[in-house]
Amino acid sequence: MKTIELTYPHMLKKEDLPETVTATGFFDGIHKGHQTVIKQAVSIANEQKLESAVISFYPHPSVVLRNNQNVKYITPLREKQEILENLGVDRLYIITFNKQLSSLSPQEFIDHFIIGLNIKHVVAGYDFTYGHMGKGNMEVIREHTRGMFVHTVIEKVTLDNEKISSTRIRELLAIGEIEQVNVLLGRHFITRGTVIEGDKRGREIGFPTANINYLPEALLPKAGIYAVGVNIDDKVYKGMASLGINPTFTEDRIDLSLEVNILDFKDDLYGKEIVIEWYKFFRNEEKFNSVEALIEQMEQDEKLIRDYLSPIL
Repeated sequence: MKTIELTYPHMLKKEDLPETVTATGFFDGIHKGHQTVIKQAVSIANEQKLESAVISFYPHPSVVLRNNQNVKYITPLREKQEILENLGVDRLYIITFNKQLSSLSPQEFIDHFIIGLNIKHVVAGYDFTYGHMGKGNMEVIREHTRGMFVHTVIEKVTLDNEKISSTRIRELLAIGEIEQVNVLLGRHFITRGTVIEGDKRGREIGFPTANINYLPEALLPKAGIYAVGVNIDDKVYKGMASLGINPTFTEDRIDLSLEVNILDFKDDLYGKEIVIEWYKFFRNEEKFNSVEALIEQMEQDEKLIRDYLSPIL
């Protein structure tokens, strides 16, 4: 898959670009609803022997429109790229969302980023909007096509009569409902990071952990203890993850640390990139009165997590 980053105005020439069928949207999470849109675009492209594309945006519009500098992403850009490639998308256009872009009229947006990119068929969700103040939408897009492309609208995708949405996934992550998140995503929620040196307390108490340096923009679930899979060089190991501030040992930590005890794994991982696959929340983080009480609880956690993961991994 080819990734092309664009800002307004881009310098690409329409005649140099392949005719494409394009799914358009922000697509944070690339959940089952998003996948319906993207798969439809890929299917149409294959049928018509055209290239498939996705148009997405970065950063999130709220960064520009509401000065929200603390946006976290369900799928940071790299995760988004990998998932889209696995869905068979040929090219990904990442459009920089800035004030200049947000001020474009709906027609200007279409002229520049749809017609101007040689897109012949747009596929988008029923709630996709474009142009200044979101005045362009899938009900009025026909007025802006200039007869240069056609469009397909994907209606709301639901599960148990509830819309599958990035907002819903964020709400579920905030309360630790990882299993339901994975259902809505159609895959495991993941966090990618590099193993860094920690304080080595885990090793001292018999539970050595890999400390993960994750992306600051990556959305994390609720703090607590989790059953996870740990993907190391495409092999997945059972893991017990602790996400939080380590209250038994620290009192002034603000940022969340992510530590993983990789079960039955002994190799050195410092400097290595690994991927955490989140499976199930087990309990809240606690402050223990003694190290011995902490060890006793961790032994119980390990037994429960092993029992849970054994049929899976």
